[in-house]
Amino acid sequence: MAERLVGKQAPDFTMETATGDGKEFGKASLSDYKGKWLVLFFYPLDFTFVCPTEITALSHAASQFKELDTEILGVSIDSIHTHKAWINTPINDNGLGKLEFPLAADITKSVARDYGVLIEEEGIALRGLFIIDPEGELKYEVVNHNDVGRSVEETLRVLQALQSGGLCPMNWKPGDKNLVVK
Repeated sequence: MAERLVGKQAPDFTMETATGDGKEFGKASLSDYKGKWLVLFFYPLDFTFVCPTEITALSHAASQFKELDTEILGVSIDSIHTHKAWINTPINDNGLGKLEFPLAADITKSVARDYGVLIEEEGIALRGLFIIDPEGELKYEVVNHNDVGRSVEETLRVLQALQSGGLCPMNWKPGDKNLVVK
């Protein structure tokens, strides 16, 4: 049975990264995001078909996340060299182009395993998205089949709901009131 992650401290990680400009390599650790919100998302493989639609959509919305004091980190089991090549491949050739956040390499698959998204028999991750608060608590997770992309708008909505500090009813949107319990 899978272990619950929401409401607990997010599993720690350190991974090598390819920068969003496709020019450099670096490292990312959970501790690098202390004091900020983090959207950590896993995708199956570089140079696939659904993945670039999600990654570029998140990159286009990066300024909206930054306004909410939130960083984004993408993760797959591919190497930093593959990430760099994909970033440097033109969009019309199934590439990503410049991104506003890094892509991390989970070559050992340990981070995908720790977050419960690794498909062991295939050696790739499911589409998992996690929102981690500034204290490192995992507040939200959504995992879906690899055939279906995620929603940037829903991720922003949930992030804003979490940041509202109150109880948010079904279909809550920014500007809506939180529930008042008497």
